[in-house]
Amino acid sequence: MEAIRQFHLAIPVRDLEEARRFYRDVLGASEGRSTPNFIDFNFYGHHLVLHAAPKDDGRVFHTFRSDFHGEEVQIPHFGMNLDREAWRTLAERIKSHHYSFFDPPHIRLEGKPGEHATMFVCDPSGNALEFKAFRNHDEVFSKVFDPKTKDLFGLEELAVKLDGDE
Repeated sequence: MEAIRQFHLAIPVRDLEEARRFYRDVLGASEGRSTPNFIDFNFYGHHLVLHAAPKDDGRVFHTFRSDFHGEEVQIPHFGMNLDREAWRTLAERIKSHHYSFFDPPHIRLEGKPGEHATMFVCDPSGNALEFKAFRNHDEVFSKVFDPKTKDLFGLEELAVKLDGDE
């Protein structure tokens, strides 16, 4: 059986044009098909579809905060696990477009299995997106460190405060 290599995610947005500008211009996703009701994007090689939400349906954008190892994260959210360079480039791209971080770049799970640099942004419709760069990508699902890679490299330089960010 061949492995699936691409996820497909469809999310609601309040305004397709506003969302198009954010995903294309701020995040750098390339646009595929579109109609007056949806837009397809190549989101780091994955299939992201933005659908125009009903104007009067307040339930579509219900969110809450949940504890994750001593920090609160926005639920629901989606995002990407990136390599260090792509993560840093995206952080700089978001900042250069004067777009605010919902949760600024920082290190999560420091010194623990799954240590990663993370940042959150919300699109104009309030959909939360998280972008991560793991210290060791092989530990994405691990409960314990692999002794061969535990101290291979750190993430400290990735999450340094970006000029002007708090």
